[in-house]
Amino acid sequence: MIVLTGESAWADRVAAVAESVGAEMRHYPTTEEYIPRLAADHAALIVVDGADSGWQGWTSAPKVSPATRRIPVIVISADRAIRDQALTSGAGFVITPAEIASRLPDIFADHGRFTDAATQSEIADQCSQPLPPEALQAVEKFNRGDYYKQHDLFEALWMQETGPVRDLYRAILQVGIAYFQVTRGNRRGALKMVLRSLQWFHVLPDVCQGVDVAALRADAFRLRDALTAWPEDRPFAEFDHGLLGQVHLVDEG
Repeated sequence: MIVLTGESAWADRVAAVAESVGAEMRHYPTTEEYIPRLAADHAALIVVDGADSGWQGWTSAPKVSPATRRIPVIVISADRAIRDQALTSGAGFVITPAEIASRLPDIFADHGRFTDAATQSEIADQCSQPLPPEALQAVEKFNRGDYYKQHDLFEALWMQETGPVRDLYRAILQVGIAYFQVTRGNRRGALKMVLRSLQWFHVLPDVCQGVDVAALRADAFRLRDALTAWPEDRPFAEFDHGLLGQVHLVDEG
């Protein structure tokens, strides 16, 4: 998913480049729910029109959120001063509109957060294996509501693992910490953590190492939506803890 922000006179040209590298382009006309949408859409790249009056916000906001700071940002502008400012505002790349056809394909191909065929094959192989004993212990603690201890166990596994299945452990532990923050009455902390967790789900199949990833993903999105919609003036003690789900294991026979 390549995201194009604001209103742009060259949207069709960016869309054509995205199509040429096998990506979909999604247009964000306003900054409403900008960071949550980026996380939910698993954006691989962000393209910002430097002619838009809000270009600095479009550029810098993703870089201050843990959920989106890894997403490369490209600013396109004919104005040399804006191109210079963009590099200090969080942009990884700056180009002119005249360079869209010549430079954008290489930037997309070389720096987009796309999952290549080799990674897809490796994750499929690792997901077909059983969940490690330490992970089973962590799942048990997660489902008992012992969210802090599950974090320590999954974090140790994540640090030891070098393959893409480490995203499974990272996703679970971050959902668990989001739940932990809910139980502590920390809405902002819970929202921050659940948004961080969403970026790890996109590479995972619906079942990985016996974990029902699809159900956990759906729980994370429901929690995100509820936290985002929660009124600032309403006591968070009234939040529905029934939204705190469990990690379900699937018997694949």
